[in-house]
Amino acid sequence: MALPPKVLMVAEKPSIALSIATVLSHGKMYTRKGSTEVHEFEGKFLRGPARFKVTSVIGHVFSVDFPGKYQDWAATDPLDLFQAQVIKNESNPKAHICRHLNQEARGCRYLVLWLDCDREGENICFEVIESTGFNINDVYRARFSSVTEKDVLNALDNLVRPNRDEAMAVDARQEIDLKVGVAFTRFQTSFFQGKYGNLDARVISYGPCQTPTLGFCVQRYLQINTFKPEKFWSVHPYIIQSGYEILLEWQRSKLFDINVATMFQKLVAEDGILEVTDISEKQETKGRPVGLNTVNLLKVASSALGFGPQMAMQLAERLYTQGFISYPRTESTAYPPSFDFRGALSAQRNNPTWGNYVEGLLTSGYQKPRLGTDAGDHPPITPMRSASEDMLGNDAWKLYQYICQYFIGTVSPDCKYVRKKVEFSVGGESFHCTGQHVITKGFTAIMPWLAINDKSLPSFTKGQKIKVSKVELYEGSTTPPDFLTESELISLMEKNGIGTDASIPVHINNICERNYVQVQAGRKLVPTTLGITLVRGYQSIDPDLCLPDIRSFIEQQITLIAKGQVDHHRVVQHVIEQFKQKFCYFVKKIEAMDALFEAQFSALVDSGRIMSKCGKCLRYMKYISAQPPRLYCSTCEEVYDLPQKGTIKLYKELTCPLDNFELLICSVAGPEGKSFPLCPYCYSNPPFEGIESLINMAKTSTSGKTGKGAGMPCNLCPHPTCPNSLVSQGVCACPECSGTLVLDPISAPKWRLCCNMCNCLVFLAQGAHRISTTKERCPECDSSIIEVDFNKKTTPLADGATLHRGCILCDVLLHSLVEMKHGRGFKRMSSWGRGRGRGGRKGGRGGKMMDPKMSFRDF
Repeated sequence: MALPPKVLMVAEKPSIALSIATVLSHGKMYTRKGSTEVHEFEGKFLRGPARFKVTSVIGHVFSVDFPGKYQDWAATDPLDLFQAQVIKNESNPKAHICRHLNQEARGCRYLVLWLDCDREGENICFEVIESTGFNINDVYRARFSSVTEKDVLNALDNLVRPNRDEAMAVDARQEIDLKVGVAFTRFQTSFFQGKYGNLDARVISYGPCQTPTLGFCVQRYLQINTFKPEKFWSVHPYIIQSGYEILLEWQRSKLFDINVATMFQKLVAEDGILEVTDISEKQETKGRPVGLNTVNLLKVASSALGFGPQMAMQLAERLYTQGFISYPRTESTAYPPSFDFRGALSAQRNNPTWGNYVEGLLTSGYQKPRLGTDAGDHPPITPMRSASEDMLGNDAWKLYQYICQYFIGTVSPDCKYVRKKVEFSVGGESFHCTGQHVITKGFTAIMPWLAINDKSLPSFTKGQKIKVSKVELYEGSTTPPDFLTESELISLMEKNGIGTDASIPVHINNICERNYVQVQAGRKLVPTTLGITLVRGYQSIDPDLCLPDIRSFIEQQITLIAKGQVDHHRVVQHVIEQFKQKFCYFVKKIEAMDALFEAQFSALVDSGRIMSKCGKCLRYMKYISAQPPRLYCSTCEEVYDLPQKGTIKLYKELTCPLDNFELLICSVAGPEGKSFPLCPYCYSNPPFEGIESLINMAKTSTSGKTGKGAGMPCNLCPHPTCPNSLVSQGVCACPECSGTLVLDPISAPKWRLCCNMCNCLVFLAQGAHRISTTKERCPECDSSIIEVDFNKKTTPLADGATLHRGCILCDVLLHSLVEMKHGRGFKRMSSWGRGRGRGGRKGGRGGKMMDPKMSFRDF
């Protein structure tokens, strides 16, 4: 008898995989570890028995980038990037997702993809297919909007094929954004950071979505800055009726001529008697809301809940993966005809906050939501199961509470109220007052922030004469608009086709992180000097670069790719060619933008403070601490990049044996704190062949972003005789990665070794007077022998001796004093085994590294 086929199911996140497996296995499954967890169980697939394996990716498997030869900013002309080939690298190499998928796919007959049902999810589908090697005919796609049992089972019963056109649309956007963004960013950053010292930005970035987003903020700033207030006047008559003083509204509202306004005031005052000319009552309706989509959720989260778009989406995604709400990325505000409103409401009937209201709706009858827009993606955001604040935590509860109240509001009756208007005439001018009275609260009972407030009026009769108690001439001034709020910016982005519901939070977050705008009270976005200068510069050269029109056009073309109506390669080629021409013109006219920068920022020669000597001219260089940190030699007119994190100081006036530059010490504070020396010249211009691969590993292995200034500090330098190099200060392999543990030269009295690749720290004998490396090697593991000079009062040595030499891995005493810290966790090193410690290296400036990875591992 043939064995049942194996079915591999892949979700977008581990939590989604767990939810799907729990539903399909009825909670009876075997779970094992992998790069991500794998849940195994038996069930039915395509009407027959099957063996299931459910696992996940962690977002995109691959990311687009340029090949290695284009990574060096100095050696690459940004113009060449427009025609460069793009490659796909594994997004998170340390997670080994590709290898994991490939291994789990072995022996499986079918692949079922449970990725998020949007374009990005469709793109990840094909990344998974590529990683697993399945024939497309054996691949199925599950479409679902929540991880409830009903939705998961329904998706399994209605499997479809993955949509290649939607995946290609994402590929197109990624390639366009990469080429255009990187070309402009590298040119701008190199040009301006080489001239000005107080830009306070690591990179001066450009993005086809990011820059128009910034453009909206700067445009509002310019409107405020150029606004000229105008005085206006309004006639304000008052009457007293039934003991109430009432201010009447003028039909003309306001006038900008004081003489004319004064004339009308006199006419009213001289007449002095108002006549009631008309009394009208009208029943009006405030309609219940349409379904909640992502953009409207983000706007409310910012304006009412105080959450930025990025945080709001993180909270919404967490609620979704926990099964509390439906998929939070949707453009639709219309529910499908088959939507189970009663089921969604019934899930909330026992909620302690709004359960009674929901019970009333279920008993008396709920309304169907108003017709909204069906974008063809997911239903509006809907609560799927009940929760309390204790279950979710404060922030997630606020968002969940809003989603629940909003949904309940969509199926509640409309709000009905009577509006009363009384019109008056005096001195030939018309005035009025209004009142309102709520008849049916409807949906505003559950959404009180939208409630209509009662405003009573005293009784009037038509033709009634009333004396004017006083007439004021009110003087006011027009006011400028306020800075854009996040909510208003999101509306502008949606209206102009900038970004998608998924990417809008990312673009807003980017302009904040780049120091182009600052979020102030009320979540108002106030552009910085750098942001304003950039946009004004684009406007002076090519306004298209910061206007939404081009991006809107690109999004339209990408939508056509997703619909299969145009060829992916032709769209990419056409858009890239357009931007290439704009880039060439921008480079040619950069002086126009430079003039604006010159007026706002300090030249490098006028910035910074004296720090260390240049190895070329032996004059002092200036340290510029504003982002990105760098040294500037005004004599040689050279800029040397420095690490982006940490405090920079002169290191004992020591010099580099290769170039005679004075060494610096970089100290990073905090739980991942460490110190390392560096030569400014070697850091910016790594001298050894093959060192680039090691630098790139260090960049991706640490949490701190290194940017274009990433280079070779002394703890990566393979110089054979320099007392500060890796060869001299390296002790042994890092137990956490492929790096080397190097003695931190200024860590006394809390002596430690720091990995030159990751955040691993190894603490040595605490309180020792001195710890240093020696040229001796351990005969057992080839690690460096260290020399410890213990404190006389705390020495562990017999007879009060203080000096001890040994290997931290093989020497029993030293090994017992060692403690490792990675991230925030400490552990004793008893389980750290022995093995090959150090490999041979040789080389000088221009020399060749024998072992670029240093291979201090296999412990």
